[in-house]
Amino acid sequence: MKNFRSWGQDRARVLLLLTLALTQLSHHSEGIMLLVPDPVINATVAQNVLLSVEYICNGTPSIQWQYMTTWKPQCIIEWKVNSYINISKSYNGRVHNYSNGSIQLLNVEIRDGGFYMITLTDDNGNNKQSTIILNVHEVRYEEFYFVVVFIVFLAAGSAVLACLMWMCNKCINMCQRKKQHRRAEEIELRIISD
Repeated sequence: MKNFRSWGQDRARVLLLLTLALTQLSHHSEGIMLLVPDPVINATVAQNVLLSVEYICNGTPSIQWQYMTTWKPQCIIEWKVNSYINISKSYNGRVHNYSNGSIQLLNVEIRDGGFYMITLTDDNGNNKQSTIILNVHEVRYEEFYFVVVFIVFLAAGSAVLACLMWMCNKCINMCQRKKQHRRAEEIELRIISD
């Protein structure tokens, strides 16, 4: 069943690429088609994230990924298929590129969240751009801490109630013994007085 699903996904991808190719033929002047299947990606800290794209291009494209900061775009990686690859120092060892134009960011951090822009440029200088938004969330243990504190509070409350019940039981037993002792004394006094 797993192979069937995989085949179905591969078939869907091939059909998508064929559709893009046919569309490309009708828009031959542009020379590039770029598809971003997931424009918004949610991830947690320390997770590996795939920024996935598909493209069709006349000739051999140059691919560039940039992280869009508030000051200026920061180049992450740039390569030409089967030719060269340049990786920024800050991403060296943290990024892996794929022949379809996708990249994988390794061990993402909160600061990695934001806008990523891909630019494909063909041999004629035509280019296409697209963006992916990456949301990186911390794993929050506050809810877990709340549950633990609540359980500790319940356990402490149960312990206090158990102690109170034990003390009440002792008091009741003492009162019953005193009553029994008084009755015994009263019975003895009646016997003696009779």
